[in-house]
Amino acid sequence: MALGRNRRRERGIDYWPGFVDALSTLLLAIMFLLTVFVVAQFILGREISGKDEVLNRLNSQIAELTQLLALEKSGKQDLEDMLASLQSSLASSETERSRLQELLDSGAGSADVANAKMGRLTEELDAEKQVSARAMSQIELLNQQIAALRSQIAAIEEALQASEAKDQASQTRIADLGRRLNVALAQRVQELNRYRSDFFGRLREILSDRENIRIVGDRFVFQSEVLFPVGGADLDGAGQAEMDKLAAAVLELAQEIPAEINWVLRVDGHTDASPLTGTGRYRDNWELSSARATSVVKYLISRGVPANRLVAAGFGEFQPIAEGETPDVLSQNRRIELKLTER
Repeated sequence: MALGRNRRRERGIDYWPGFVDALSTLLLAIMFLLTVFVVAQFILGREISGKDEVLNRLNSQIAELTQLLALEKSGKQDLEDMLASLQSSLASSETERSRLQELLDSGAGSADVANAKMGRLTEELDAEKQVSARAMSQIELLNQQIAALRSQIAAIEEALQASEAKDQASQTRIADLGRRLNVALAQRVQELNRYRSDFFGRLREILSDRENIRIVGDRFVFQSEVLFPVGGADLDGAGQAEMDKLAAAVLELAQEIPAEINWVLRVDGHTDASPLTGTGRYRDNWELSSARATSVVKYLISRGVPANRLVAAGFGEFQPIAEGETPDVLSQNRRIELKLTER
């Protein structure tokens, strides 16, 4: 056991960065899930907001119709009062006419005066009947208008209830969609982690067991000296041989990963903190790291790896895995990292 620990210590294997990278990956996955859920909530929230505006308009229409109905009822009550008054007057006139008719029949008083008075009462009675008929017509019209208003209010209330039921169903679908999305994303992450583990296992088998080629967390790391000449970005003979093995492993794995998993192999270029002179082919470490990552990607494409499954990125000296300025630390930071991830 002591001998094994000494060997790992001599090789410079540090498991702590791997643990940090694994934790970072988990946090990024959780943040991605939350972001997707928030976007879905935002889109559906906008849809529900639009429905709220429709509900507000419907409620406003109901209030206006209710107010109009109250006015119509008030007008109807006035007409009914007037009709009652006319009917009372009509009853009084008919009573008076009956009395006069009785007097006429009994011969009491002047017949001419009685006839004249009865004529006037008859005309007044006819006029009151006409007024009463008009009032009845207006009351009938008001009754029809009130019935129409009640029908409109009932239709609006029915539409309002249907809209509220639809909103409740939408909220249920949102919750169900969120649960499905979380389950699907968790399954995708688990599947990709499994294939990543298989990929690194195969790389261990086909690549030589060298100290400057190792696994750090969820990334496979090549020291730059294995692939490139000092200060250069073109793969040398040894580097091309290592990339041939890598391309074979990627092509083999690509046949096994399901098509619905949208995976990519990310190639990250890193340099140490030593500044470039600026007079050479590359002005700074940004350009050098990007050129090295691009060189690896282009070589893998030339060996048959699909271009849509590859990503090249340059990080310069700003993502070190070791702190310090000793030759060993600088060597560790000059590297190419491979990471199997989702697009």
